Amino acid sequence: MDLKPRDVLTEQDVKKGLKLVIGDGLASETMTTLTGGAFIIAMAILLGANNLQLGLIAALPTMVNMFQLISIWLVRRFNNRRAITVICSFLARFPLVIIGLLPLLLPQVVSIELIIPILFFYYLSGAVAGASWNSWMKDLVPEKQLGAYFAKRSSYMQTLNVVLSLLLALGVDYVRDYHPAFELNVYGYMFIVAGVVGMAGTVVLARTPEPQKFLPKENIFKMLMRPLKDANFRRLLVFNSAWVFAVNIASPFFTVFMMKSMGLGLSYIIGLTIISQISSIFTIRIWGRFADRYSNKTIIAIGAPLYILCLVGWCFVGIYSQLWPNLLLLAVIHMVMGVANAGINLSLTNIGLKLAPTADAIVYLSSKNIVTAIFSALAPLAGGVLADYFTGRHLKIDAEWGGPRWTKTLHIVELHEWNFLFLFGALLGLIAVEMLSRVKETGEVEKDYVVRIMRSTMRNNLKNNFLVGNLMEGYSTLKNVIKRRFH
Repeated sequence: MDLKPRDVLTEQDVKKGLKLVIGDGLASETMTTLTGGAFIIAMAILLGANNLQLGLIAALPTMVNMFQLISIWLVRRFNNRRAITVICSFLARFPLVIIGLLPLLLPQVVSIELIIPILFFYYLSGAVAGASWNSWMKDLVPEKQLGAYFAKRSSYMQTLNVVLSLLLALGVDYVRDYHPAFELNVYGYMFIVAGVVGMAGTVVLARTPEPQKFLPKENIFKMLMRPLKDANFRRLLVFNSAWVFAVNIASPFFTVFMMKSMGLGLSYIIGLTIISQISSIFTIRIWGRFADRYSNKTIIAIGAPLYILCLVGWCFVGIYSQLWPNLLLLAVIHMVMGVANAGINLSLTNIGLKLAPTADAIVYLSSKNIVTAIFSALAPLAGGVLADYFTGRHLKIDAEWGGPRWTKTLHIVELHEWNFLFLFGALLGLIAVEMLSRVKETGEVEKDYVVRIMRSTMRNNLKNNFLVGNLMEGYSTLKNVIKRRFH
C-alpha cells in the first residue's frame, strides 16, 4: 500500500479521508473501551494493584506524551506523517494481544508488575503516532469544520462506547458472580480482541490521504522553544496544565472509589458511565457548533465550572446508608460530567489546533502535549500517594437538632481517602479557571451571552428531538414489549 503524501488533495480526496478517519476512530474506540476505563482498573485490582500502581496506570497514557519529540524528529526526517502514524499505531496495538495472551497461556507468571511495562510501550507508540496524526488532521480537516467534524466523530465513538461497555460489563459481572476463576481469562480475551480490532483500524488509516507538508530542518529544541515564546500560546499551556492536573488528581480514582469503598459491580459503574456518555452524545454537536460560531475559550469557560461542581458532588457520595440515594447522586453527577466533558475536551483540542500556526502545527501541538503530559502524569501519582496518606483518616461533619422529645442528626459530609482527592481537584480546578481569562482567541464572545443562546437551543432540541420523537418511539417500543410479554 502506498503511504506517500500527495502534493494536492481534491475535494473528493478530503471527503473520503474524513470518512476513513471516522472508521479508524471507531476501531480505536473499540480498542480503548475493551482495555481502558473501569475494565483495566478492575483487572489491576484483581491482580492486587495498590493505590500507587493504580495511579501509575492512570498516568501512563499522558506520561508518554513527553516522548512526542520522537514524532517531531521522525516527521522532520521523513516528511511522511501517514507512514509514521500507521506504523507506530500498529506497534502500539500489537502489545495488547501479548497482554491478552499472558493470563491464557502463562497464568502462573502474569502480574501487574509485568503488565505495566507492556502498557508503557503500548502508550508510548500510541503517543508518537498521535502527535503525527494531530498534525496530519490539522491539514486534512478544513478549519471551519473542525468543531462540527470532530464533534460528529466523537458522537459516533461515544455511541459505540455506550453499547459495547454495557455488554462487556454485564458479561464480566456474570462471570465474576458465577465463574470467578475465569474472570482474568475474560480480560485476556478482551485485550486480544482489542489488539486485533486496533490493528484493523491501522489498515483503514493507511488508506486516508495526506497532503504533503515539509518541516524545516532546524534544531529540534529550538523548534520546541518557539511555542513557548508565543505569549498567547504560553498562556494556553499554563491553563491547560493546571486544568489537567486538577482533573487527573481525582478522576482516575472515581472507579476505584466505587469499587472499593462502595462495593459496586462493573454493571453499576458502566451504567453510570453510559449516563455520562449519553449526556455527552446529546450535547457534543451543540458544543461543536457553538465553538465554531463563537469560540472554544467560551465553551471551556462554561463547561469547567460545571465539572468543578461535579468534583464537589463526589465528596457527598457514600454518606447515605441506603444504596439508592447514593446511586441517584452518582447518576446526576455523571450526567452533568458528561455534558461538561463533551464541551471541555472538544474545545481544548480545537483551541490548540486553532492557535497553532499552520506551518508549525506539529511543533506547537507536540509542545502542548509534552508540557501538559508532565502535569497529567504527576497528578494521578500524587493522587495515589495522597490516597495512601489519607487511608485511616477522615473528616466528618454532622448537624444535630435537639428537642424536648427527640434529637435528629443530619450526616452532612465525611471525607476519607479518595474523597479528599475529589475536594483537592475542585479547589485546583477553580485556580485553573482563573488562568483561562488570560488566553486570547479570535472571535471569542461573552460567556453569559452564549449561555443564554445555548440554553434556548438545548431546550428546543430536547423538545423537538427528544420529548416528541424519542419518547413516542420509546412508548411504541415499550408497548410492543408488553404485548409480547403478556399476550
